[in-house]
Amino acid sequence: MGKLVVFSAPSGAGKTSVVNGLLSLRNDLMFSVSATSRDMRPGEIDGKNYYFISPDEFRSKIDKQDFVEWEEVYAGSYYGTLKSELERIWNQNCHVLFDVDVKGGVRLKELFAKDTLAIFIAPPSLEVLEQRLRGRNTESEESLAKRLGKAKWEMEFSSKFDYVVVNDDLSLTIEKVNALISDFLAS
Repeated sequence: MGKLVVFSAPSGAGKTSVVNGLLSLRNDLMFSVSATSRDMRPGEIDGKNYYFISPDEFRSKIDKQDFVEWEEVYAGSYYGTLKSELERIWNQNCHVLFDVDVKGGVRLKELFAKDTLAIFIAPPSLEVLEQRLRGRNTESEESLAKRLGKAKWEMEFSSKFDYVVVNDDLSLTIEKVNALISDFLAS
């Protein structure tokens, strides 16, 4: 069994950019594709961005205990990690890299304590986070307010992670977390 590297962060903190940067640097990590019941967005690919399944199928998989962890992140929108996804990656002799919400990250750390490195990517401030989210031009004022409220709540979980890394410079953040991962995998 390989190890797990878990990233969580509020939306807009740069977590996905950090994960993508690491995946371009390392061949010993593979991205864990999460399952979700939400609709596919333009440009997303089933099996690459997410495994897109219906809410009914998601609930059926919960009942069958097919998930390592799962969460109803927004009402009716489920996200989770299938056990089969871990097996797929470990069968390729790689370690699993996760990009999950804070509850999923905490849950994975609880389940695989000594084999998990949990890193929380924090924005420099909530003001910077708001600027980043506004810069995407994908949010209405209502959804922006919801995301910022959720971000404040998510920040409260940061102490449950092994490291909190403030992403104020993407290349330095990638360099720092890459070093943390190298140390962890060597131990």
